[in-house]
Amino acid sequence: MTKADLVEQVAEAIGPGITKKDCALVVDGFLNALKLALANGDNIEIRGFGTFKVRRRKTRTARNPRTGDPVEVPSRSVPVFKPSKHLRSRVAKRNAAAG
Repeated sequence: MTKADLVEQVAEAIGPGITKKDCALVVDGFLNALKLALANGDNIEIRGFGTFKVRRRKTRTARNPRTGDPVEVPSRSVPVFKPSKHLRSRVAKRNAAAG
């Protein structure tokens, strides 16, 4: 699903009272708020969907695949998503029906 598909589904869910252009502004606003909060180190919890967090990865030693030499990978912050139980169960039901 692309952002355009998401905008279209939001527009359909709201109904004829809003244009796709307005829905695109809402989706962009939501995504920008999400990015800003994660950049500030805040957690975002959306009930029934999941939690977005920022985790700190430790410094580690990796290997250069070409030469095999050890390379130090510095610590860094990475965004992570943990789905809610409700979302996990819906995906599991979908996989069970498809399989």
